[in-house]
Amino acid sequence: MYGEDMDDEEQRLTTREAAERLGVKPETVYAYVSRGQLSSRRDPTGRGSTFDAREVDALVRRGRREPSTGGDALQIRTGVTLIDRDRYYFRGVDATELARRFHYEEIADWLWTDTLRTGVRFTAPAEALAAARRAVGALPAHSGPTDRLRVAAIAASVADPLRFDLSRDAVLATARTLIPTLVDALPAAGPPRDGDGLLARRLWSRLTAREAGEPGVRALDMALSLLIDHDLAASTLAVRVAASARAHPYAVVSAGLGVLEGPLHGAASGLAHRMLTDVLERGSAAAVVADHLRAGRRVPGLGHRLYPGRDPRAEALFTVLAELPGAGPVLAAAREVEATTARHVTLHANVDLALAALSVTAGMPAEAGETVFAVARTAGWIAHAIEEYGERPLRMRPSGRYNGPRPPRDLP
Repeated sequence: MYGEDMDDEEQRLTTREAAERLGVKPETVYAYVSRGQLSSRRDPTGRGSTFDAREVDALVRRGRREPSTGGDALQIRTGVTLIDRDRYYFRGVDATELARRFHYEEIADWLWTDTLRTGVRFTAPAEALAAARRAVGALPAHSGPTDRLRVAAIAASVADPLRFDLSRDAVLATARTLIPTLVDALPAAGPPRDGDGLLARRLWSRLTAREAGEPGVRALDMALSLLIDHDLAASTLAVRVAASARAHPYAVVSAGLGVLEGPLHGAASGLAHRMLTDVLERGSAAAVVADHLRAGRRVPGLGHRLYPGRDPRAEALFTVLAELPGAGPVLAAAREVEATTARHVTLHANVDLALAALSVTAGMPAEAGETVFAVARTAGWIAHAIEEYGERPLRMRPSGRYNGPRPPRDLP
């Protein structure tokens, strides 16, 4: 075996050996790399890629693990989102169709109440917004978007003496004011659009100095609507745990934002943004894709473990982006990345690549997609919190399975 004489910590496998150990074709090994399930490194001899044997074995164990029938399985009942056969649904309604027909605020409010109110708009309370802006303004200039949103949420909570009221009406009132407070507290990139207007238009002015225009607002509103929820992602699970402990809605959203800041959840669109910019500058997706693979990195914005086929969120967003002035070259670059990678393994564009296409086209910074994701997902987190407030408190208290030294031991 390759690396047979090396220390276990450095044992590397060839592509063929990794494929045999996993029981798959070599092409599938590279699909695992593209999806972030394996990391690769170029063979020093230049004859291909090598893989960490421990990572491969861990993937084998995950694949062989039988579903638990005991108390270790954590299944959470939810009526918010269903993902099924390359489609996803909010409360049984096709989410992409909702995004095409209604605005973000309308969909969010309907998700919370099961009553559609067309024309509903969210407004930030003056006192909470002032507190949030002061807190955000005190942050260092290099602060990231999630830093600003977390600080804004905490400041707004301190300004709300009724935050511990978890009655349904109180939580709904908080939700309708917290989201616009998060948006309006962000520093403006261009002439700020505040007040009671469409949330997407106000967020646009925080992300780019360019004039929005109706196509731009429509594209951003579509992105927000599509990203409201996506079943029990890591941040949503954190939200459910916080709500189970009866944390107030501001703290619940803060829990979600804390997880979202991890590099494996909220930052993928920024990586895709930089990749698309590189493709446009160099004029070739092939060279950029090759650089990613040569460095052992996955190609960002491709593949999704919940969608064997196409990500419906990406397809819906690409459709409206086609109407955005200047989007043509960016969309062509995104499709070229997808086509180039497909020569080796078929991985379709996911919503992170579509978000990146929006941010590049609109002259937004690479972190803009993370901001859009966080603002959008806040509505879904609130929907899950409302569900969890109706469950038995502290029900998400799993028992640890201790695997340390057996007592008694001498004092150290």
